[in-house]
Amino acid sequence: MAKWGEGDPRWIVEERPDAVNVNNWHWTEKNASQWSKDKLTELLKNLNIDEPGLGFVEITDITSIDGEAIANNRKAKLIFFYEWNIKAEWRGLLNGKSPDLEVKGSIEIPNLSEENDSSEIDVNVTLKTGAGSVDGDILKELMRNKGTAIIREKLDLYIKQLKEDFAKDLILPTKDKGNSSSNQKVENNKVTVNKNEFNGVIKRAEVDSMKMEKKVLELSEKMKCRADEIFRVLTVTELLTAFNQCPVDCDATEGGKFRLFNGSVEGYFVKIEQNKLIQQKWRFKTWPADYYSDVTISLEEKDDHTLMNIKQTGIPATDYDRTENGWKNFYIESIKRTFGFGAMLF
Repeated sequence: MAKWGEGDPRWIVEERPDAVNVNNWHWTEKNASQWSKDKLTELLKNLNIDEPGLGFVEITDITSIDGEAIANNRKAKLIFFYEWNIKAEWRGLLNGKSPDLEVKGSIEIPNLSEENDSSEIDVNVTLKTGAGSVDGDILKELMRNKGTAIIREKLDLYIKQLKEDFAKDLILPTKDKGNSSSNQKVENNKVTVNKNEFNGVIKRAEVDSMKMEKKVLELSEKMKCRADEIFRVLTVTELLTAFNQCPVDCDATEGGKFRLFNGSVEGYFVKIEQNKLIQQKWRFKTWPADYYSDVTISLEEKDDHTLMNIKQTGIPATDYDRTENGWKNFYIESIKRTFGFGAMLF
C-alpha cells in the first residue's frame, strides 16, 4: 500500500477551478477539420506573388480542400493528425501586357500532412491557358518557384497556428503551473517536437539531404551563330536579360556570381575561356543551402554553326526532369527565339 501522499499520479486530485481531466492524463480529442479549412482558405486565397520588373501571379480561388485534422491531448502531450489535398486556381500577367493576355492555371497540394515538413510539401502548378507561350512559361515558373516558396510559408503558418492557437485549451492549467504553453510538448503520430532541439533537427535534415541520389545531364545543340556570339549571350548581362525576359545579375569573371530567372537559378563562375568554355557552380534556389551542381558549357565553332555542349553533374534525381526541361526550354529554345540562332546566319 502506498504511503500517505504517495501513489499513482492518476489518483492524485489537484485543486483546479474546473476539476476535470486531472493532470491532463485522460485522452481528449478536438476536431480541427473545419477550423483548418477556414484557416487554409484565409491564408491562401487571393495570395499575390509580385516580381518587380516582370509581373505577378495570384491565387484566385480555393476549389477544394479534402482531408481532416484532429488535435489530441494524452498525458499532457499534444498529438496532431492532419492530412490535406488542396486544389486552387491562379492567374498571372506580365508587366505591360494587355489583360486579355492573362494566363490562368491550377495548383494542387496533395501531401500536406504531419508526416511531411514544409520543404517536402509538393506544390504542383499547371497551365489552363497560355501553354506553350513565352508568357505562360515565364508565369508558370514564377508561380512554381517564388510562388511555391511563399505557399510553403503560409502552410508553415497554418501548422504553427494549429498547434499553438487552436489547441491551446486542450492542456488545462493546474493550480501551480498555470496556463503556461512553454512547458508543453507537442507530438504528431511519429515524433515529439521539442523546441529546444528544433535547430539541431533542421541541421541534421540538411546533412541528410546531401545523401540524395544525383544524376548527370548532357546536351548538345547546334546554334546557327559564331562561337563569340553565343559566348556573349551566356555572359553579358543585357543579353542574358533578353532571353531570360526578366532582370538578371551576372558578373562573368572567375568567382563572380550570377542570378537568373527571377532568382530561381543562382551560382558563380569557376572558369572562363573566351569563346570556348564556361564552368559554373549552379543551383536552384530551392535546393539545400550551399548545395551546388557543376555545369560545363563548351563551344566548338564549325563551318556553319557552333556546337554548344552542356554537361551538368550532381543534379538531385528528384529535380532531373525539371533541370533538363529548363535547359531545353528556357536556355536553348529561348536563345534561338530571341536571337535567331535557330536560323542559318552564315
